[in-house]
Amino acid sequence: MALALSGSLTGGAVAQELAGEPLAQGVVWQPDALHKNPRGTWDRLGVSNLLVQWTAVDDATFVSGARPSAVAHAPDWSRIAAEPWARNVIVGLAGAFDETWARAHVEELAERSRNLVSVRPPVNVEGWYFPVEVDPTWKDMARLKRALDRLPRPLWISVYDHSELGAQQFADWVARWLPADVGVFWQDGCGAFKRDPGTARAYANALAGRFGTERVRVIAEAFRPKRRGGFRPATAYELAPQLAHYQGFKVYLFDGPHYVSPTLVDGLLKHPLRNTPGLALEVPQPPAKIGSGQDS
Repeated sequence: MALALSGSLTGGAVAQELAGEPLAQGVVWQPDALHKNPRGTWDRLGVSNLLVQWTAVDDATFVSGARPSAVAHAPDWSRIAAEPWARNVIVGLAGAFDETWARAHVEELAERSRNLVSVRPPVNVEGWYFPVEVDPTWKDMARLKRALDRLPRPLWISVYDHSELGAQQFADWVARWLPADVGVFWQDGCGAFKRDPGTARAYANALAGRFGTERVRVIAEAFRPKRRGGFRPATAYELAPQLAHYQGFKVYLFDGPHYVSPTLVDGLLKHPLRNTPGLALEVPQPPAKIGSGQDS
């Protein structure tokens, strides 16, 4: 995956804001040269979980002691660990900006990832994330599975569907190769208008029906395409329906430092959809016979 209002609230006001269900539980941070020290007010939305997309990408690393190291200024991990939106951190391992290259070198990235585990950042590590994103155009799933088998647990990956398989067929496809002890982040596809929030929710439900809600989390894409190329932050009007539809799942905003400013947080908190109960459908639970995540 590669603003007008402002204001601050007292602690009492924050508690009042979060009296209902949080709008989101997590935020994604994609470290790059311009975003090495994330700051935000995402905790006002209910966020207490951070997904770090990677700690090494191409020739750059964002932790001390990693090889190769091209870090000019490492993130202030101690400060990040103290942030209320980073109480639990899923640490991304080794990735690449070029998806085609990453898939062709998945074993190499897995080996580099294993080396990163020993130089983990000083945060409360909830799990690990392998940042080679998966969709049905990737055919050599045996290689991916071998790479995943070499990585530490708890482990997460992300999946998306630009092939438009449909919710149930997509979930069935994931079940054919996903190891039984690996969780998935479902990229909703709303950021590039691949689908609407209701359809994205149907995909999340299908995945939860296969694997259970504990192994499925939703990435809400908080960006939209610009007319002349590139992306811009979503507006509160655009993003609020996504968050409302995903109630019942752990939802992570992609990505916080690039797209979810304090202004957007203000707008989401004022949006009428934030207090719309029952918008989301019931989250299904997997039948016992496929609870392992493997086809029977």
